Amino acid sequence: MSDRGRFDFRREVALGLCSYGAYLVVRRLVWNERGRARARYDAQRILGWERSMGIDIESKVQSAALRVPGMVPALNLGYAAGNVALSVGWLLLLYRRRDASFFRERRAALAAFAGALPFFAAMPTAPPRTLDEFVDTMNGDRFGLDHPLLLRFYNPIAAMPSHHVAFAVVTGVGLARRASSRSRRVGWATYPGAVALVVVATANHFVADVAGGAALGVLARRATR
Repeated sequence: MSDRGRFDFRREVALGLCSYGAYLVVRRLVWNERGRARARYDAQRILGWERSMGIDIESKVQSAALRVPGMVPALNLGYAAGNVALSVGWLLLLYRRRDASFFRERRAALAAFAGALPFFAAMPTAPPRTLDEFVDTMNGDRFGLDHPLLLRFYNPIAAMPSHHVAFAVVTGVGLARRASSRSRRVGWATYPGAVALVVVATANHFVADVAGGAALGVLARRATR
C-alpha cells in the first residue's frame, strides 16, 4: 500500500483524542488537595537541588526579561500559543501534503506526549511561578492560565518534564532536516533552545524540567525512527 493510501483522517483524530483523554485522566488523578501539596513540595525540592548544583538561574533569567519593555507579553504569548501552534501546524501541513514523513513525525510527537504522562502521575510538580521566589507573569491579565475555565483543560502541576521543550525538540529536528538552506537548518536546530528560554523566563519550568523535556524529545525521535 502506498503512503498516500494510509492517510486516514478519522484514525488521526482518534489518536489525538485518546492521547488527550489519557492526559486528562492523569490530571484527574493528581488535581486534588493532596496532589497540589505534593506538587508544591516537588517544586521546592527541585529548586533546592538546583541550588545545591549551582544551576538555579531561573530567577536571574526572569529578572532580565522583566527589565525589557514588552518582552514579557511576547514571551507569554510564545508560551501559551506559539509552541503548540507550530508543533500542531507542522503536522497538519505534512498531512495536508500527504507527505510520507508525516507518520514518523506524528509518532514522535505522540511518543513525547505520552512519555511524560507517567512522570506527571508519579511526580506532580508545580511550575516555578507558583513559588514566592518568582513572578507569575501568566496571570497578570483577567484571563490567565489559572482561570477556572482553562483549568478544566490542562494540568497545572505537570511541569516535570517540560512538554513544551519535548515538542520543540521533536518539531525542531523535523523541520531542520527538511530545511532548504543552511541558515534555516541552523535556525530550526536552535528552536528548542529558544523555547527553553521562554519557559524559564516566564517561570513555567525549572532548568531541570527543561533538561527532562529535551531528553524526552530526543528519546521520542530515536524510538520512532
